[in-house]
Amino acid sequence: MRYRRFAVSLTSLVALTLCMGGVALADDLQTVGDPDSLGFSAKRLARMTSWFEAQSQKGDPSGFVVGIVKDGKLAYLQPTGFEDHDKKIPMRPDSIFRIGSMSKQITSVATMMLVDDGKLELDAPVAQYLPELKDMQVVKTDPATGDAILLELEPAKRAMTIRDLLRNTSGLVYASPDFADPGFGNAAIHVLYGVKAPFRRDKPISSLVASLGTLPLLHQPGEVWEYAVGYDVLGRVIEVVSGQNFDQFLQSRLFAPLHMVDSGFSVPPDKLDRLVAVPGAQPSVLFWDGDVGKPQTFFSGGGGIVSTVPDFLRFCQMLLNGGELDGVRILKPETVRLMLTNSMPPDIHFAGHEAGPAYGTGWGLGFAIRTNPNFSLIPGAVGSFNWQGSWGTFFSVDPVQKLILIMMMQRNQGNDNGFYFNAIRRLPYAALKVPEAPAPVAAEQRNAGALTGYVGRYVFGGSASSLDRQTSVADGNSWTGLESVVADSGGLKVIKLADGGPAARAGVLAGDIITAIGDRSIKGLTLEAAFRRISGPVNATIRLKIIRERQNDLIVIAFAREAVPSHSVALQVSVADGKLVVEATGGWSILDFDKSEPMPVAVLSKDEFYVDGGDHTRIAFTRDAAGIVNRAVLNPGPWEQRGARVQ
Repeated sequence: MRYRRFAVSLTSLVALTLCMGGVALADDLQTVGDPDSLGFSAKRLARMTSWFEAQSQKGDPSGFVVGIVKDGKLAYLQPTGFEDHDKKIPMRPDSIFRIGSMSKQITSVATMMLVDDGKLELDAPVAQYLPELKDMQVVKTDPATGDAILLELEPAKRAMTIRDLLRNTSGLVYASPDFADPGFGNAAIHVLYGVKAPFRRDKPISSLVASLGTLPLLHQPGEVWEYAVGYDVLGRVIEVVSGQNFDQFLQSRLFAPLHMVDSGFSVPPDKLDRLVAVPGAQPSVLFWDGDVGKPQTFFSGGGGIVSTVPDFLRFCQMLLNGGELDGVRILKPETVRLMLTNSMPPDIHFAGHEAGPAYGTGWGLGFAIRTNPNFSLIPGAVGSFNWQGSWGTFFSVDPVQKLILIMMMQRNQGNDNGFYFNAIRRLPYAALKVPEAPAPVAAEQRNAGALTGYVGRYVFGGSASSLDRQTSVADGNSWTGLESVVADSGGLKVIKLADGGPAARAGVLAGDIITAIGDRSIKGLTLEAAFRRISGPVNATIRLKIIRERQNDLIVIAFAREAVPSHSVALQVSVADGKLVVEATGGWSILDFDKSEPMPVAVLSKDEFYVDGGDHTRIAFTRDAAGIVNRAVLNPGPWEQRGARVQ
């Protein structure tokens, strides 16, 4: 596997606006309040209920629980589908889920509690607490290619620290063959971890740590971000420093004080009727088999915790409050700010798995952090933070909107959960109200012939709300079908292409090295800078110069950028009965415009219309130099969303 280092220039984080005053009380998080008073459109919030109900009606065996907190108050808590599909047991608000890698955030908080106590030093070598990890060596890499040389080891330039474990920069990795993402689990070293340091549910964490001490690191500490086993190592650090088993520490110091009454490493007999069944046949074990209905021996801080939506809402609200909930302080405010600030150095290399400039995302101390104001897998403002679990759980916290989103379902590990994560990141923001338009002014009704100039399809990119900004098509967001690329010494190496996408149809192949875009070389550019060259208006031609293995001549491939496919937001504008009619046709409804429900709009002024009802969404059209309509702008002004007219 190749690891290339490149500089990452990320947008500076805005200061986190942690809710230090008016903190949530217990009743605020137990009783669903009036959505309208919390800034939601009840009609648009109902779209989310309908969306999840539709998945169940289509036969998806995964039931769902979705929870939303706004301004410290519970705005939405909705179970859908079945807790046990085979037995037809309905899902409930407090159904218990395996939360997978959302355990990491709990482990991070537990670690920082000991830092606050003065018992643990962030920059101390891990071996200071776990001597079995002393003097770990590192797999040597070929300086010319970046390839690992498995039979050669070299000393670590410095010891891995507690901070490295929290940042995923320790040099440790996860085991293969269960993970096979580019840059994550497809190297022989990952297989070695799986053979020499397997997760054993019948052994304690100390046994895993002892096994890790016999293995090399894949990276020099501090030089590469790679999703890793470090949070399980932190569980053992907590045991050594606190003098308690990890499960006992969490129960006494975190779960009990926060009244997270259903969280832990196993489900007691009197609560087993609320444990969500995993539908279908179970795959080969990744870390454990998910059998949490019996007491555990291996307390996995990386993925072994069970919880509920109400419990995890309380955990998130504590973070949003700056470390306190219901008068109980868990962390110092300054500690929370440190954890929720991007900690990645500018020259760090990201080895896959949804972090780095390709995803508009950095990493704090245990949390993915949105760093790019125009694009990120994390919804909301810059500084928002989130993560997800492989069993099908997701959470996100927006400190600007003071908004917490949680979705839990239960699916076989290894399934693609992105379809559902896209829904929970878009639908709640789409339900937030934006300021209403001013009272309509008198305007002449335009005749049907004049209205035909507006007819067409307008694509708005990935965002269903101006409060969760993604780069709009009008600002250069288009789709090339280059699904996964990594920085290479010669430019960009193509890892994966979208099936049927523009690049694949034009003849680009996995393994190609893109050396230039147009006539401009991209050699030596950061990944973020190269992406800016790839971006461009819909329908504009992109011309790639490519080096292909076993071919001597440079290949030139040109194709047109396309509108983002069905997961994007789009509106179709037409004329019916002498009126302009607008409906959503992309992946999501937007503002007052529903999918497959044409909405007539009234004239507000020249080139501007509005919905006479609902939230009075305005739609204004702009023209190019020739006077041809080329864009649509929703709610012009600070809340606007811009869409490009496409063929």
